Amino acid sequence: MIYTTQTTQTFKTVKNELEAKAKKIGFDVLDSYSFKEKLYGKNFPIEKDIIIFELCNPFITQQALTHFAEISVFLPCCISIYEEDGQTVLSTMGIKDLLDTAEVDDGFQTYMTIIFENLKRVMHSWDTASAVLEDSHHISTLEAIS
Repeated sequence: MIYTTQTTQTFKTVKNELEAKAKKIGFDVLDSYSFKEKLYGKNFPIEKDIIIFELCNPFITQQALTHFAEISVFLPCCISIYEEDGQTVLSTMGIKDLLDTAEVDDGFQTYMTIIFENLKRVMHSWDTASAVLEDSHHISTLEAIS
């Protein structure tokens, strides 16, 4: 239920660029925070710096909450970044896997599939082969349902 990808870009680069890349794909960053800093402040230190970015597409969120209020426990969408074995790792919930366990209609499935595809576009926007994604038009919910 977790979708993960890696990049050779530095942790610092991904951390500094994620908000701009997310915005290009239609997401607002509601918040970001470091688990390392939060836990250190509560006297539970960890070694690995893990940054969480909370992302929101207001239109999709409105549709999701209107059709399936229970999904609110999974919102906002989060992308975590951290380093492992010399790579920067990006992870998020596998929304498709989550939807497979819920009873939702086809329209709602479509909305959430689009948001997951766009989350993956953000996560892969540092891939050399995915440079085209950054310049291409993101999947628009309005286009998909018209």
